[in-house]
Amino acid sequence: MQPLVIAHRGASGYRPEHSRSAYDLAIELGADAIEPDLVPTKDGVLVLRHENEVSGTTDVADRPEFRDRRTTKTIDGHRLTGWFTEDFTWDEVRTLRTRERLPELRPASRQHDGEDTVLRLEDLLAILDAAPRRVGLVAEVKHASAFAAAGFSMASLLDGVLGDAGWRGDDRLTVESFEKGVLRQVAEHGTGGRLVYLQEARGAAADEVAAAGSAAPTYAAERTDAALTRLASEFDGISVDLPTLMAGVDTRAVDDPRPVRSDVVDRAHAAGLAVYTWTLRPENRFLPAALRRGGDLAATGDWERWFTSVLRTGVDGVFADHADLAVRARSLVAGQPGPA
Repeated sequence: MQPLVIAHRGASGYRPEHSRSAYDLAIELGADAIEPDLVPTKDGVLVLRHENEVSGTTDVADRPEFRDRRTTKTIDGHRLTGWFTEDFTWDEVRTLRTRERLPELRPASRQHDGEDTVLRLEDLLAILDAAPRRVGLVAEVKHASAFAAAGFSMASLLDGVLGDAGWRGDDRLTVESFEKGVLRQVAEHGTGGRLVYLQEARGAAADEVAAAGSAAPTYAAERTDAALTRLASEFDGISVDLPTLMAGVDTRAVDDPRPVRSDVVDRAHAAGLAVYTWTLRPENRFLPAALRRGGDLAATGDWERWFTSVLRTGVDGVFADHADLAVRARSLVAGQPGPA
């Protein structure tokens, strides 16, 4: 089976992330699934934002009526100042306009600032249901333990929305999180779908740190053979960052048909876990130094060599800001004969 191309926050290389236009374009560009990030409002509505602090992705800082909502919070150990979704009702959040998060890197996308409003999870489900072909959902639950401390059960909120929209138990559904606890809660609710544990290269899961402090197992420790076997007893897959996936791997020429060996892919597959990776982006800023072209970090580098090398590891799915480029890279890999 060919690896899935998952549109990272929609077509976020071309439109402000998590906007309706980003989702619509991702479907048009051939994405197999769309990945939204889920955070709650004060009244428990799951909205689609990369983080609950939204000054970088909306016009909230320019809205005088919300000036007094600016505050400082500590989220998963990081101190942040700005405007947070859980301090707004849905009726307030729905008035915010989306903005490009990386305006210097993606000026073309910046031209679409202000065109769309913030959406809820049910809005995206309706978009997917109306799509001209089957498109999956890979829903990332953000900061579950931090929100639990603030009185929000993210698993319950998710289960409620999916149930109301007819998505509960739908085989198009995947739920992912950097915290195992909320994935277990999703399973307890009987929400259905595949459960994927996100892992950073370093550090430890926020819920593990909250429970065990400095004794919390690191993400790296959860990638040993024994740990992967334990994860496979509860979850369907893991999702790792590209440096972890490609550690020690040489990139191949675009027309090189040989497979690329990735230690974490091989060992996770042996344990019975699917493997996903994030995030494929074509700009020089996000490419290995050897694949950058010219001195402008916003310019496009040798993305084909990078994307095809990643896909040759046997990974089960890739997150991409530019779904069309990932689809093209997949076709290049699929169209090559195997080694003699």
